Amino acid sequence: MITKRIIPCLDVKDGRVVKGVNFEGIRDVADPVEMARFYNESGADELVFYDITASVEGRKLFTDILTETARQVFIPLTVGGGIGAVADFDRVLKCGADKVSVNSGAIRNPDLIDEAARKYGNQCVVLSMDVKRVDGRFMVFQNGGRVNTGLDALLWAAEGVRRGAGELVVNSIDTDGVKQGFDLEMLTAIAERVDVPIIASGGAGCKEDFLKLFSCPKIDAGLAASIFHRREVDIADLKDYLGKNGVEIRK
Repeated sequence: MITKRIIPCLDVKDGRVVKGVNFEGIRDVADPVEMARFYNESGADELVFYDITASVEGRKLFTDILTETARQVFIPLTVGGGIGAVADFDRVLKCGADKVSVNSGAIRNPDLIDEAARKYGNQCVVLSMDVKRVDGRFMVFQNGGRVNTGLDALLWAAEGVRRGAGELVVNSIDTDGVKQGFDLEMLTAIAERVDVPIIASGGAGCKEDFLKLFSCPKIDAGLAASIFHRREVDIADLKDYLGKNGVEIRK
C-alpha cells in the first residue's frame, strides 16, 4: 500500500506567506524561508510553494525567495505561480524545485503540459486546479479563483493527465480556509476520472478531517496551510493519530 503524505502549503505574496478564506481576505502570516525550515524539521513529507499573484500580475515567479526557501528543505518541493512556458519550468527547477505546478498557464495553453512532460518527465509536471461549484457543476477557476474558465473540472482533470500531468493538486474554493473538512464529493468525482496521485487541498480544520480524507479511495495526500501555520495541528501528532487509526503514513 502506498503511504499517504502530509503537505504544508506556503502561499506567498509580496515575499510573505499569506492565508485567506475562500481565496479572499488575504492576511500576512510569516516569512517563507523560516516556515520552510520549520516544516522541514517538523516531519512534513513534502512542501508546496505558490507565488499566488504571479499569474494575475502577469509576471515571473520571485526566484530569489524561492531559491532561499529551497535551501532550507530536504523534502520534495513543488513550486507554482506564473508558469506559462517550458522556460519557466527550467527556471524554477534550477532554483531548487523538484516538481512544477501549472494552473492558469495550462488553461491558456494546454500543450504546455505535453511539452513539459516530454522534456522533464510526467513526475515533474503537477496540474493544479482551483475548483468551485457553479449551478451544480464542478468548474475550474483561474487567477486566484477570480475567473470562471468555463472548463468542467472533471473533464479538465482527465485531459491534463492524458496530456502528461503526473499528479494533480485539487483545490476546493468552496472549502478553502473554512476548516470544516475537505470537499470529499468533489475529490471523489475527480479521482474516478484519473489514475495519477491526487493531493487534496482546502478545508482541513482538525486531525479527524485527514482521517476522513484518507478513507476516500485514490486520495494520496492532504495539503493544508493555516492549521499548520498557526500550530493548530502538529504534523508529528497528526501522523501519530493517523497511524493509530490504520492509515499507512510516512514516518
